Amino acid sequence: MIRIALVDDHPVVREGLVSALADESDLTIVGAAGSAEELIAHAGEWRPEVVLLDLEMPGLSDVAAVREVIRALPDAGVIIFTAFADEDKVVGAVREGARGYLLKGVPASDVAAAIREVHAGGSFLPAPVAALLAARVREPQHPPLTERERDVLRLVADGLSNKQIAGRLRITERTVKYHVTSVMTKLEAENRAQAAALAVRRRLL
Repeated sequence: MIRIALVDDHPVVREGLVSALADESDLTIVGAAGSAEELIAHAGEWRPEVVLLDLEMPGLSDVAAVREVIRALPDAGVIIFTAFADEDKVVGAVREGARGYLLKGVPASDVAAAIREVHAGGSFLPAPVAALLAARVREPQHPPLTERERDVLRLVADGLSNKQIAGRLRITERTVKYHVTSVMTKLEAENRAQAAALAVRRRLL
């Protein structure tokens, strides 16, 4: 029997999953939690082999929830089970170690198939999600921007000059110029307009 824990803050969703998986003879629900914290508190008692984890919950959520659940249950396979197909969250969750990704509303047979695949050591990623991850891997990696560089870049994107940015941030024009040059180098931008456009496209602002 594959031991499964469900984590979702909506009781109706938890009850629906329990009901949907009840007829699967090789699957057993060992626990249903309303938060990642509750799952972690019962980790030693439930000892799940697969965790179905929502990303949108009070308390620990998103990538942080994936990270902490895997830390508490390093041998369990985590499958994201969520209503949102946010690109950054998909990529972040998989990078933290999630091995499956399902959108709520999929047939129960898909949920069961994902559980079995992950339990067997594989992964279960729908074709669009796999394509997204492949595209992100191919994207060039750039050094992260500092908080001050982000501040300057936001004002550059608003069309402010170096002098205006200096006044707004209460720093010297020379310092502004230094930050602008650093931002353009990190983003591999040829000019200020391109730096702003790249920042928007890469969701840096």
